[in-house]
Amino acid sequence: MRPLYLNGAWTASVSGEGIDVVNPATEEVVDRVPAGRPGDVDVAAAAARAAFPGWAATAPGERGKFLAAAADLLRERSDRIARIIATDMGAPYGLALKVQTLMPAGVLASFAQLAETYDFDGGRIGNSRIIREPAGVVGLITPWNYPLHQVVCKVAPALAAGCTVVLKPSEVAPLAAYALAEIFHEVGLPAGVFNMVSGHGPVVGEAIAAHPQVDMVSFTGSTRAGRRVAALAADSVKRVALELGGKSANVVLPDADLTAAVKVGVANAFVNSGQTCSALTRMIVHRDQYDDAVAIAVEAAGKQTVGDPFAEGTRLGPLVSAAQRDRVVHYINRGQEEGARLVAGGTERPHDRGFYVQPTVFAGVAAGMTIEQEEIFGPVLSMIAYRDEAEAVRIANGTPYGLAGAVWAGSAERAVEVARKLRTGQVAINGGGFNPLAPFGGYKQSGIGREMGEFGLEEYLEVKSLQM
Repeated sequence: MRPLYLNGAWTASVSGEGIDVVNPATEEVVDRVPAGRPGDVDVAAAAARAAFPGWAATAPGERGKFLAAAADLLRERSDRIARIIATDMGAPYGLALKVQTLMPAGVLASFAQLAETYDFDGGRIGNSRIIREPAGVVGLITPWNYPLHQVVCKVAPALAAGCTVVLKPSEVAPLAAYALAEIFHEVGLPAGVFNMVSGHGPVVGEAIAAHPQVDMVSFTGSTRAGRRVAALAADSVKRVALELGGKSANVVLPDADLTAAVKVGVANAFVNSGQTCSALTRMIVHRDQYDDAVAIAVEAAGKQTVGDPFAEGTRLGPLVSAAQRDRVVHYINRGQEEGARLVAGGTERPHDRGFYVQPTVFAGVAAGMTIEQEEIFGPVLSMIAYRDEAEAVRIANGTPYGLAGAVWAGSAERAVEVARKLRTGQVAINGGGFNPLAPFGGYKQSGIGREMGEFGLEEYLEVKSLQM
């Protein structure tokens, strides 16, 4: 069984108990990590607290050098780490390499640069000098769907800001976080600056959120779990950053390129087997173009090859676990029970072994149906018809979420006009690509705060005014 990483050393958990890591494509156990306990969190928090004054006093540019060195090592090891992610999480190897590994390396490098260029001594307002200081010891709780990217999106800005860290990676797909811990150890990050405790959320995650030595907690995961984290943090008035669920809308206006909008929308809805919080899982199309859009979507879904993450041509790997597969199947059944029309995919297993689900498309979906309102976190697309722009916007804004979205129109100006009406943190205009330097985060029950770039760095900074 693997150890924990505490105070600069690999250390056995106080529990002595472990959690199996399962390959979702084969259903075989491939590794085992500790089931940490609150006592492990105590050790990690104490180490982070002791290391904080020295790390906070380290020049930002020097902090950035550690991140730059880590980014270089991550790139050097990208093939091996991508294979780890394809094995314990199930992402197709190409996606695991490009998106799940090389993009985090780029994010690490971006915060290395930002640490050097950001103005921590931020000028004057009247007779006040404004300075920005690290928030302190931060607890980071991350999910399994992007098991390295989501870690880096929190750890990199926290370290660049001068904070010290207690990380709990997902116990479902923890091995990429272990690879990152090895990298931090090898680049010589000072003891106690980065600590990692694996374990179950209700045990380790809750201990971190409630811990008196933790000044701030940042969580990515379900809205339900985010509420619990916020409630625990409130008792000690911690700062809280939450990146939660989504039910993002892809609004296709009548003058858009319908074929491109639908094909790109389908690909987005199914990327990472639909296990993406910002996935465009609701396609909202004018009723006059609806039947054509459904036909294009069905054809596009048929090209989403489901298979072994290491097989040539695989577009969709398995879902991460049996529990996740069962959850998605439940929603597919629920959609049919509520009257939506299954036009692609369904509940039949595409392979005898592995936690696979077919890419699934529902037509005839009405606003308010369960599959239109709730986050499914699997390869399920709901297609909804609208009569006019006002109704399209109303449908798009009609869920508790507001993480991402898309608008397609005949011109960027027209798409932006509608995008401004969407209550969501990020909108792709006519297929605009994801920007890892732009702020990412949600409105409403999709969260609090922002990740990535300068906005992400500032989540981990306190602002102090000196009256001169």
